[in-house]
Amino acid sequence: MQTNKLRVFSGIQPTGNIHLGNYLGAVKNWVERQDSYENVFCVVNSHAITLPQNPKILKEKTYDLCAMLLACGINPKKSTLFIQSKVQEHTSLAWLLTCITPMGDLSRMTQFKDKSQKNPKSIFAGLFNYPNLMSADILLYKSNLVPVGEDQKQHIELARDTAIRFNRDFGETFVVPEPLIMQEGARIMGLDDPTKKMSKSSSDKPNHSIALIDTPDRIVKKIKKATTDSEGIIAFHKERAGVYNLLTIYQCFTKQTQEEIESEFAGLGYGKLKERVAEAVIEGLRPIRESYEKLILEQDYLHKILDVGAQTAQKIATATYTEAKEKMGLI
Repeated sequence: MQTNKLRVFSGIQPTGNIHLGNYLGAVKNWVERQDSYENVFCVVNSHAITLPQNPKILKEKTYDLCAMLLACGINPKKSTLFIQSKVQEHTSLAWLLTCITPMGDLSRMTQFKDKSQKNPKSIFAGLFNYPNLMSADILLYKSNLVPVGEDQKQHIELARDTAIRFNRDFGETFVVPEPLIMQEGARIMGLDDPTKKMSKSSSDKPNHSIALIDTPDRIVKKIKKATTDSEGIIAFHKERAGVYNLLTIYQCFTKQTQEEIESEFAGLGYGKLKERVAEAVIEGLRPIRESYEKLILEQDYLHKILDVGAQTAQKIATATYTEAKEKMGLI
């Protein structure tokens, strides 16, 4: 997989259902930039077990997510797609990095604080060490860029610090990655609470997110119940979180400018806004849902793509891990 392009690494967990926020904030950008970069896309199932999981469901969700990524447009001829646990060097390198990462750096990670507060009875060492596995994911492929939202930037900073520390202490080994911050559509908020980012962990709130596998009827019902306000003016005002969120979703699918959208909805009410947003989402997701429904039935084809992806990733991972291991004095 040698090219002159910058290498990009992206990972996504197979927990919950992939939703509109995941798609518009990350996956859609991955798909659109496949020709610009050398892409490594990973379903990070080893990250998922930092919190308790049902093994059978985790396995099913892992393959479901792989099928959905292909349905979204990840092209195995242009990008490497594989399952994290198929390449053991991820966890092996994570151990090396754990041995050179100060506990103070890990204790400052905001995601650890958030998840441990939400799951006070399930705080395991893996959750604390989660950022080192993320650093290993990135550094293993000598990634130049990592597409992230602002809320993930802290983890990229840790990966950068870790790479710099390792290179300084053991010799030049890792590329120091740069964050590739997504702008438009990078933060799609919850329909029920537009002050909080749309999340896969809010499965107990049926109107919080739109799953990519939702039927048109479900999409309409969820958007009809989306939180707005009492002002009745349809405009891109960030302080009016509910309306701004709906307009952002609409813009992501229609590709219109803010001025064009505000002109379109001038004098109209929130009912019409929600109606057109629902139409745009349904039409935008239709080919993805149809492709997914076919792919999930073609398990042999799916496994073949993932096996080839794992083989490609394995070559890079083996070389990098071997180099790092030897420089640390391990045989």
